[in-house]
Amino acid sequence: MGKGNVFLQPLRLTCFCLIAAGWIQFAARCDGAKGDAAEAEPLRPNILFIMTDQHRWDALGANGNRLIQTPHLDRLASEGANFTHFFVQAPVCVPSRASFFTGRYPHSHKNRVNYTPLDHREVLVQARLRDAGYTTAAVGKLHYYPPDAREAKRTGFDTVELHDAVGPLDRFSAYVAWRQRHDPQADVGYRAVAKDIPPGKNPFRQAIDEQHTETSWVGLRTRHHIRELAAAGKPFFLFSSFWKPHAPFEVPQPFDALYDDVSFELPQAMSLADITRLPPPLRLLILRGKPVYDMDRARLQWMYRSYYGAITHIDREVGRILEVLQEAGVAENTIVVFSSDHGDQLLEHGLTGKNCFFEASIRVPFIIRYPGTIKPDRYDQLAESVDVLPTLFELAGLPEPYESQGQSLVPLIAKADRPYEPREAVFCENVIPEVITGGRLDFEFQKGRGIKGIRHPDAKMVRTRRWKYNYYPEGFAELYDLKRDPHEMHNLAGEPDYADIETEMKDRLLHWLATADEADQIAPRWLRPQ
Repeated sequence: MGKGNVFLQPLRLTCFCLIAAGWIQFAARCDGAKGDAAEAEPLRPNILFIMTDQHRWDALGANGNRLIQTPHLDRLASEGANFTHFFVQAPVCVPSRASFFTGRYPHSHKNRVNYTPLDHREVLVQARLRDAGYTTAAVGKLHYYPPDAREAKRTGFDTVELHDAVGPLDRFSAYVAWRQRHDPQADVGYRAVAKDIPPGKNPFRQAIDEQHTETSWVGLRTRHHIRELAAAGKPFFLFSSFWKPHAPFEVPQPFDALYDDVSFELPQAMSLADITRLPPPLRLLILRGKPVYDMDRARLQWMYRSYYGAITHIDREVGRILEVLQEAGVAENTIVVFSSDHGDQLLEHGLTGKNCFFEASIRVPFIIRYPGTIKPDRYDQLAESVDVLPTLFELAGLPEPYESQGQSLVPLIAKADRPYEPREAVFCENVIPEVITGGRLDFEFQKGRGIKGIRHPDAKMVRTRRWKYNYYPEGFAELYDLKRDPHEMHNLAGEPDYADIETEMKDRLLHWLATADEADQIAPRWLRPQ
C-alpha cells in the first residue's frame, strides 16, 4: 500500500500540475477576454461646453442674421443641431448658469441673484461627470460664490482658470495674473478705451492689444487644455466661458472697425409715457439709476457695432478651438455645445442689459454637435436650458440624474428607443432686487415686507409658440401675442377679449409650479420595492 502511494505520487503531482496549468490558462484567457472587452469598449465622449455671456439668439448668421460675421459658429450649426427657440431659465447670469449646470429651475436650486452662494446640496454636472470617470476643467467666467478656485473645485472641477471680469474680483483672476506676465501694457485696465480715437470712429475701441484681451485669453487657454486633456486618454469635460459680448462695449482692433459701414436698424425709441405703462417692477428696472431709454442714437449705433465686433472676435476663437479639437484627434468623439447664459436688450424697450422676460433677454443660441450621432439640422422646437444636462448624460451613456427637471433632446436629434414629446411651453423666472436697490447688492430682505418696504418682485413667465404671459406679485402682468406682435409692444393683460388666454396661461404657470419639484418631494426609494 505504501509502495503504491509512492508510485502514484509523481502521477498525482503531474495531474495537479496539468490541472493548475489549465486553470492558469483559463484565467489568462478570461483576463485576456476582459482586456479585449475593455479595449473594445468605446471611450465615453468628451464634452466641450462653450458659453458666451449676454449673447442674443439672433446675433448669429446661422439664425438668419445677414449682417453679423460668424462663419465658424455657422459651420458648427450646420454640423450639429441648431435650436432656434432655446430659452434660459433666468435672464441673469448666476441663476441661469446654475440651471444649466444642475438641470433644475431657479426656484428649485434657489440660486436666484448674482454673487449669492449655491446650496451645497445641489450637485453640478462637473461633479457628476467626474464621478463617472471624467477629467474636468474650466476656463473663464464661472460666476460662483465665493468666486475663487477653491469653490470651483468644490463643485467638481479638477482644474480651473477663473476670470469673472469684475474689478473687485481681479485678485481671483487667472487672466489678470497672466496679463501681468505677458502684456507690456498690463498697467492699462482691460476695460479701458483708447485715448486717440479719431472723430467718426468707434468710441469703444479697446486700449489694450487684441492678443491680450480676455476673449483671446479664454481661447488660448481652452486650446491648451484640449491638447493636455486629449493626450491624457481619459474622457474630459471642459467648460470654456467667454465674458463677451457682455457690456461695457469695449472691443479691440481690428474688430472695432469691422462693422463701421453697417447701419443697424435700431429698436423703436421709447418715451417716458411708454415706460410708465409697463408693470411697476419692469418700469423700475428701466428707470433705475441713470436711465438710458433716450440714449443718443449715433452712440447706440456704435454700441451695436461693438457688440457685433465682440461676437465676431469670439467666433474667431471658436474656430481656432475647433481646429485644435481636430488636430488633437478627438473631434469625432467630442460633444460640442455652444450657448449663452442670457441675451441683451440693446435698448429694446428702453433697456440695456437684461433682467426681464422679453425675447432679447431670454432667448439665446444653442448648438450641439456630436459627429455620427446627432442629426445636423435646424430645430424650431421649444427647448430649455434645463434640458442640456439630461441630453448630455444620455449621449454619454450615463443615467440621467434623478433630480434633473429637464427632458433629454436625444429622441429629437438622434436615434432613440422612444419618441420625442415636444414641449408645449417654456418657463423663466426672475428675482430682481436691483429694481429696488439701483443695482447694488447691499440690500436686506425682511420677511413680509420685502426690500425697503417693497415686496420682492419674484416674477414668473410662461411662453408657448404664440403667447407669452409674465406674472408679477401683487397682480401685475403682461400678455403678448408673439404671432401678431413679435416685438412685444402691446400688453394685452387685463383686456376682456383676451381673458380666456390669460386664464389658460395662468393655469400653465400653476401646473408648472405644482409639478416642477416632483423629484424633490418624492424620494427615489419610494419608487422601488423594498
